[in-house]
Amino acid sequence: MTTTTTNISTRTLRVPGAALVFDVRENPDSDQPPLMLIGSPMGASGFAQLASHFADRTVITYDPRGSERSAKDDPTMATGPADHAADLHAIIEAIAGGPVDIFASSGGAINGLALAAVSPDDVRTLVAHEPPIAGSLPDADRALAAVRAVHETYERAGWGAGMAHFIAITGHRGEFTNEVVAQPAPDPQMFGMPTDDDGTRTDPLLGPSMLAMVSFQPDWEALRAGTARVVAAAGSTSEGTMAYRGAHVVADEMGSQVVVFPGGHGGFQNSEWEANDVDAFAANLRQILA
Repeated sequence: MTTTTTNISTRTLRVPGAALVFDVRENPDSDQPPLMLIGSPMGASGFAQLASHFADRTVITYDPRGSERSAKDDPTMATGPADHAADLHAIIEAIAGGPVDIFASSGGAINGLALAAVSPDDVRTLVAHEPPIAGSLPDADRALAAVRAVHETYERAGWGAGMAHFIAITGHRGEFTNEVVAQPAPDPQMFGMPTDDDGTRTDPLLGPSMLAMVSFQPDWEALRAGTARVVAAAGSTSEGTMAYRGAHVVADEMGSQVVVFPGGHGGFQNSEWEANDVDAFAANLRQILA
């Protein structure tokens, strides 16, 4: 059953190159470590539904640098997982001062892996949900080429065209072939995307940080040697997609099994685009963290 909490404070933390905005749903009576819910570029707003299921704990959500409320000093500069890991470490030091549990999805899972490798004392359990680590897949060259094609579409034609191409590539199931890499970007109108170009090229998903994220190679040796417990997770309806396959890479490298969550890539929130069940998702996460 969904529960809610109203004791939410919004804070800003200045770090090199950015001002990070994060929300703390505080439960001072909890005997559990704080729970961080993170994505990238998805910010705090995407985790509101999931956070409401953990009112018995202190929950931290944040906007990654360059997303929503967290401004970068230079919006044109690429941000990689190492930068995000440093940001997460700064927030954990400022709020928790000790290990936290982390549910991390998509690009957030990549950043969580980067954090657990360099700052294992920050993390008790990391649930890495569908990290799109294209550079670690067996077909890495073609997977990265497909992502590069999306970025090039964005640079050439703007957000609507880039987002339509992104949807097509991230929805592809199975290994990437040369034919998939070479296929033209779909018409943005097929996905209800705008066809006009506003001229900006700093989108946190499609812009300069895109290739830095998906080409990142986690330090598997450090992760295996560290104290953080790493749980690989994938959505029940995501089978074969890049992010789903990324979860299996994590499990293989860590010598574990993938935990299947209900729903798709955004299974932690009910939406009109995916048949998700956030109640079941939260119950699954609670069981893993117990």
